[in-house]
Amino acid sequence: MATGKQARTRTLLANLLKARFPYLYIQTWEEDRVLSLIRSVAQDTELIKTPREVFTWRMTNGIQDHSRQTVGDCKQPLKALEFIEKHDRPCIVVLQDFHVYFGGQGRLPDFQVIRKLRDILGKIKQSPSPINVIFTSPFLMIPEDLHKDITIVDFDLPSFNEIQAVLDEMIQINQQSGRIQISLTNEEKERLAKAALGLTLSEAENAFARAMVEDGKLDIHDVEIILEEKEQIIKKTGILEFITSDLKIEDVGGLENLKRWLAKRNKSWLDSARKYGLPAPKGVLITGVPGCGKSLISKSISSMWQLPLLRLDMGKIFSGIVGSSEENMRKAIKTAEAISPSILWIDEIEKGFSGISNGGDSGISSRIFGQFLTWMQEKTSPVFVIATANNISGLPPELMRKGRFDEIFFVDLPTLRERKEILKVHIHKRIKDPEVMGYFKLTDEVLESLAKQCEGFVGAEIEHLVIDALFEAYSGNRSISLEDFERAISNTVPLSVTQAEQIRQIREWANVRAVAATPQEDRKEYIKETVMVPDNGQAPDYTDDVRFNRGGRTIDF
Repeated sequence: MATGKQARTRTLLANLLKARFPYLYIQTWEEDRVLSLIRSVAQDTELIKTPREVFTWRMTNGIQDHSRQTVGDCKQPLKALEFIEKHDRPCIVVLQDFHVYFGGQGRLPDFQVIRKLRDILGKIKQSPSPINVIFTSPFLMIPEDLHKDITIVDFDLPSFNEIQAVLDEMIQINQQSGRIQISLTNEEKERLAKAALGLTLSEAENAFARAMVEDGKLDIHDVEIILEEKEQIIKKTGILEFITSDLKIEDVGGLENLKRWLAKRNKSWLDSARKYGLPAPKGVLITGVPGCGKSLISKSISSMWQLPLLRLDMGKIFSGIVGSSEENMRKAIKTAEAISPSILWIDEIEKGFSGISNGGDSGISSRIFGQFLTWMQEKTSPVFVIATANNISGLPPELMRKGRFDEIFFVDLPTLRERKEILKVHIHKRIKDPEVMGYFKLTDEVLESLAKQCEGFVGAEIEHLVIDALFEAYSGNRSISLEDFERAISNTVPLSVTQAEQIRQIREWANVRAVAATPQEDRKEYIKETVMVPDNGQAPDYTDDVRFNRGGRTIDF
C-alpha cells in the first residue's frame, strides 16, 4: 500500500490525468519504477474513472504496447507524434528520453519536433477519448516554447517502505538458501534500510547484495557499505564533498555538554522517536575560538550517528553564469535530502554569506542566503546541518533566529581537564612504538603538569606541540622525554595571546547568545583568575576570564 509521498504522487498523477493535462514531465532515473506507477494508475478506475492503455516510445524500439509489441514504424520522433495525433482511444503515451530533442547539454533543439508538439496540442485536448503524453528523462529539459504546456510531476526516490520491502525480500531469499548469515534486529534492519534512502531501488539492491557477499553475512556493520554506495552519488554532483573519517567522538577531548546533547539525539530519525512525538533535529551552529575542535567534532558526529557526512563548499555554489549559483544551491539541497538521513556540514559559514549586506554581487549572495534560510526553516527531510563559524560578527542575524538551528554552541579555550584529555588523545594516537615511548610514562601527574603549562592553548596547538616534541626526539634518534614536551610548549605563542582581543569579542557575544560546549563545573578555572599583563606594566582594558602564564607578568583581578 502506498503511503506518504508515494500516495500523494499517485493521487496527483491521477488528478492530472483525469483533468486531461496534455503534457506531463517526470524527471527520474528509474524508468521501470515510474512505468509501474503509470500503468497502475492507468488501470485504477477508482482514481481516474476511465482506464487507459499505456504505450511507451524509445528511439531504439519505437512505440510499444503493454505486451512490448511494436506498433508501426515509429522510431523517428515525428512518426511517434503522428501516432499520438491519429490515435482515437483512451491512452497514455510515455515518451522516454525525449529531452534530447529539446536542446541543452550542447545540443540544438529540434524545432520541427517542438512545432509538432504544439500542433497536436489542440487535438489532444479536444479528443473525445482522454489522451495524455508523459515525458520521462533523467534530466529536466523543457524548451521555452513549451513552458506553458508542460506540467512537471515530482517523482521522489524510493521511500523507506519500498527499500525495506527490497531488503526483506533479499533476506528471505538468502535465508531459504542458507548461504548468507543474517544477524539483524528489527531496529538494525530499520537502520540499514534508512541508510539506503537516497538510492534508487536498483542501487539499494546492489548495495545490500554487496554487503552480503563481502563477508558472507548481513549485520549492522554493513551500514558502512551502504554509505560507500551513497558516496558515488555525492561525487557526481561536483558541489558536495563526501567526507570519510575514522574519527570517533572519543577522539575529541572535552566539550562534554555538546557531546551529551548529540548523544541524546542519536537515532532520533528512526521510527522509535515517533512514539515520543519527536521531530528529527534541524542542526547546530558551533562557534568559538579558532582551533578548538569545531571541525573535529563535526567529523566525529558522522561516526557517532552512522550517517553520511557531506561538506558544502560555498565557493563551489557561486558561479559566473547568471542563475547557476541558485541552481547549484538547489542541487546541493536536493542531493542532501535525497540521501537523508544525512549530515550537511558548512565550515566557516560566515565566509559563504559575507557579501549579503554590501550587495556587491548583484544580490546573488542574498538570494542564495534566503534560499538556504527558507530550506532550514521548512525542511522536513532528516538532514542535520552543522555550521561552524570563527568570526561570529560576520553572520547575518537572521541565521541565529529560533527555528533555523536547534542550538548554538560556543567552544572556548580548553579547560585544564580538557587539555589533559586532548594531550592524552594525541600522545596515544601518535606514539605507538615502545622504543619511541622509552622510559616516558604518561601518568596523571605528568598530564597535570603538561596541561597546566599549556594553559591558553587551543586544541590544534596542543596537537602540534605533541608533534613538535616528537620531532625533537626523532632528530636525536632517541625516545621521547618530558623535556621535549616542555620545550615545545615554551616555544609556542598561542592564539590566546596573539588574538586576545578577538577572543574577548567572541566571548562577549557568546555569553548571552550561545550554550557553552564545556560543562560549568569544568569552567570554574576560567572565573576570576589572572590575565597576562604586558611588559609595560599596564593591565589590559578588558576583563579576561582566562589565565596566561607566559610572555609577561600576571596579576590578580
